[in-house]
Parts: sequence; C-alpha cells; structure tokens
Amino acid sequence: VQLQASGGGLVQAVGSLRLSCAASGRTFSSMGWFRQAPGKEREFVATISRSGGTTYYDDSVKGRFTISRDNAKSTVYLQMNSLKPEDTAVYYCAASNRIGVVTTTSRFDYWGQGTLVTVSS
Repeated sequence: VQLQASGGGLVQAVGSLRLSCAASGRTFSSMGWFRQAPGKEREFVATISRSGGTTYYDDSVKGRFTISRDNAKSTVYLQMNSLKPEDTAVYYCAASNRIGVVTTTSRFDYWGQGTLVTVSS
C-alpha cells in the first residue's frame, strides 16, 4: 500500500493551497490529514469517512480547511484557505481500514511520506 501526498509549497498568509493524497488503488475506510511542525509532535488536522459524509476537524483549522475524497480516484484532498504562518508544517496523509471514522494517530494503518507547507507572514 502506498500513499503519495503532493501539493505542498510556499504561500503567503491568507493564501490557499490544495493537498492531494493518492492511495494505491484501494478504497480505505477513514482517510485523514495530520501535520508536524518543527520541534512539535504530529497532530490531527482532519479526517473523512469512507462515503465522505462524515468529517472531523481540529478546532485550529475548522472553517478554513476542507477535507474531501474521490473514491473513484482513490484520492483524498485537503483544501486549505486563509492560511496562517502557524499552519507551517509537514502534512501527512493517512488511511485506516478500521470500522468507523478515526481521528487518532494510532488508529491509522498507512501513512504517506509528507509534503511541506510553508506559510510566510
């Protein structure tokens, strides 16, 4: 199983980016995004159910980020708007085979390699 994340880059504050994560031809239960800033632990950003009907967000991104998925393409997206310098981090996509929607690191089974997002002030 491979998860390939892309779409990171350098953007000015209040700008937007869209991250993509393509899974290797499989449809997983939950798919999610986490991020890790320098010197900090990896933290939850957003997750989406298999159908796409249920989503959860960390409070720090709620109203600014939107997670979505296209099961036909085995791809999950993270649309990030109104970016802030504190959103700077390596963003990781993750996939879970577990029943239900998961939000914690330990309950995701597969991880992508990460894509760097840098937001300048």
